[in-house]
Amino acid sequence: MVWRRKATRITIMNRQRTEIEMLAQDLLAGRLTVGGFVEALGQPSTADLGDVTLDLDRQRRCGYPEVVFGEGKTAETLVKIVRQLLADRMKVLVTRVDQPKADRLSEEFPDGGYNPVGRTFRLLPASVHGAKSGRVALITAGTSDLPVAEEARETMEWMGVEVTVIHDVGVAGPHRLLIHVNKLRGADAVVVVAGLEGALPSVVGGHVDCPVIAVPTSVGYGASFGGLAALLGMLNSCAANVTVVNIDAGFKGGYVAGLIAQRRGARAAGD
Repeated sequence: MVWRRKATRITIMNRQRTEIEMLAQDLLAGRLTVGGFVEALGQPSTADLGDVTLDLDRQRRCGYPEVVFGEGKTAETLVKIVRQLLADRMKVLVTRVDQPKADRLSEEFPDGGYNPVGRTFRLLPASVHGAKSGRVALITAGTSDLPVAEEARETMEWMGVEVTVIHDVGVAGPHRLLIHVNKLRGADAVVVVAGLEGALPSVVGGHVDCPVIAVPTSVGYGASFGGLAALLGMLNSCAANVTVVNIDAGFKGGYVAGLIAQRRGARAAGD
């Protein structure tokens, strides 16, 4: 009995404070019984959904719930995952979702939003509010980079970050970027999405005093080697504030920038 009480105290300490507060509000409002409240506090950190073992503890450890990679999963599996995340009052982001799967998710969760360009499905539980914290500028070199950029934007919106979007300002027309430089001032991070030779992040890096997350895309002719030329160009950037994620990894670029922005936004609010 003593061991059980100690284990319960440890479990409570490890649960994210906001989650416990929401449970307490449900208890006070009569939406949850005392037994249900106690049971919820003792819930395991994973959910066995058959073909999926969902990590329910990631929000406490990493600040955000598990993001679902939709490619290779069936529509019914995605429905099960989203249903479980909502039951645990977690924000939902599913990436790489094709139209048939999106139709099934939208049918089951009509309050969700599907972005057909970025191929993302996003949904907030009713009890979670979308307050913004931190600011990121998102820049594309060309219109062909939009799918990857939209995945990044949807990721940052899901994280609660304010996003300023600047499209089609590649180095073939450098004057197009210059008229937007003032919009970059004060950004916590900048995400630059570019294919072909991947030069744009270096140019942007020379204009800002914050991290630049470069996202190479597979856009380009034969010698671009499916984005490898852009990746290598970005890795060899002479701008010291440029770092690089994988080819077409809009989610990764957006997520890293979102973490930077959220941390800086939280510190600014604390000041």
